[in-house]
Amino acid sequence: MITPPILRFAPSPSGLLHIGNLRTALLNFLFARHEGGQIILRFDDTDRERCEEKFIRTIRDDLAWAGLTADRETRQSGRTDAYDSAFEKLRHAGLVYPCYESAEELERKRRLLLERKRPPIYDRAALRLSESERAALEARGCKPHWRFLLPGKTLQWRDLICGEQRISTASLSDPVLRRADGQYLYMLPSVVDDMDMGISHVIRGADHIANTAVQLCLFAALQGEAPRFAHHSLMLAADGSKLSKRLGGLSLARLREADIEPMALVGLLARLGTAKNPDPASAIEELADEFSLGDLSRAPVRFDPAALNSLNARLLHAMPYSRARPRLEALGVGGGEDFWNIVRRNLSHFGEAQEWWLLITAPIRPVIDEAEDAAMLEAARDFLPPPPWDAHSCKEWTGKISQATGRKGRSLFMPLRLALTGRKHGPELEILLPLMGRERVMARLSGRKA
Repeated sequence: MITPPILRFAPSPSGLLHIGNLRTALLNFLFARHEGGQIILRFDDTDRERCEEKFIRTIRDDLAWAGLTADRETRQSGRTDAYDSAFEKLRHAGLVYPCYESAEELERKRRLLLERKRPPIYDRAALRLSESERAALEARGCKPHWRFLLPGKTLQWRDLICGEQRISTASLSDPVLRRADGQYLYMLPSVVDDMDMGISHVIRGADHIANTAVQLCLFAALQGEAPRFAHHSLMLAADGSKLSKRLGGLSLARLREADIEPMALVGLLARLGTAKNPDPASAIEELADEFSLGDLSRAPVRFDPAALNSLNARLLHAMPYSRARPRLEALGVGGGEDFWNIVRRNLSHFGEAQEWWLLITAPIRPVIDEAEDAAMLEAARDFLPPPPWDAHSCKEWTGKISQATGRKGRSLFMPLRLALTGRKHGPELEILLPLMGRERVMARLSGRKA
């Protein structure tokens, strides 16, 4: 019997989620759901200075908005005893060592190596300190940070997306596991939690591949079973440039404010780097059913806001009234199913439905070029038929206006549209007129606010 997988999404609550974070969360979620497994939301909140409760709340809200609900939640800040125990195990095995360099000293070393065109790898100078030298440093008040002693061997593993990987740990710096103030950094808590929580698969960005080599060494040192790793490709901007500097504007909070449909965003992100067309998906379950790590490209993928907006519009155009109804009611939009079916084909964002409803029912100032269009609009008032109106009566009405004024095409319909809606674009007049009513139409054709 195959054991269902257990995955985790482990954001640091030190800022807002952006689309890069969401893509990682989504791929973990889809894999877990496709395989009948579980996913844990694990807050990496060991950094007491940077992590804030408000970001934990926002991350929860953003994931819920995107339709990603974890099976359980935990925080690393409540598991310090487990990290202490693992740290002591490494210390007794001689696999961690104290270092006394300040941040400024380490930065000077790094710059010097770069100037000499050498990789900025820590030189293990702390290992060469004698007991008396360590004692002297500590007598001066220097508190050590602690590094993990990498074995210097080449590690090889098969990544579930990127294939065979080989990394020499001799090319990496010994990572700092614990700061001088006693706080643990990313590496040790992540490995301890993965072991204790039975994490079977880790899906994350390709920029973590070097971290995976280090963590495999930690799993071995702590005699734990390592999960299987899958590193998805990085995301670029539409023009191929790095997306990282633009992610502040692509936070989920900003996208929610921009009235983006969650299924438009997750549908696009789920299919980036695959051969699948980003057609509108109605539910997360649909994306989970079709999900396969083998479909994901190893090459960087591009995030195009224009593609997101296009998918957003397509999703709205296909949205049934039953799904739109509670949201329309929350916006104070009436008109029922008839109104929704009329306007949805003209929407790029859901909130525009409210704009169209107000355009029809609330007073607006008509846009009229008095000099050129007054005579035509007078004819429009004269020929306006009595209700009820349908597509045939509107066509007959505009035909009479054209015959009387000689206007056709844009010169006929644009002045009518501007007078009736104040806008150059929108639903067809034959659709709008019955919703406006004769009194309002006559007033607007006369240039009055109505």
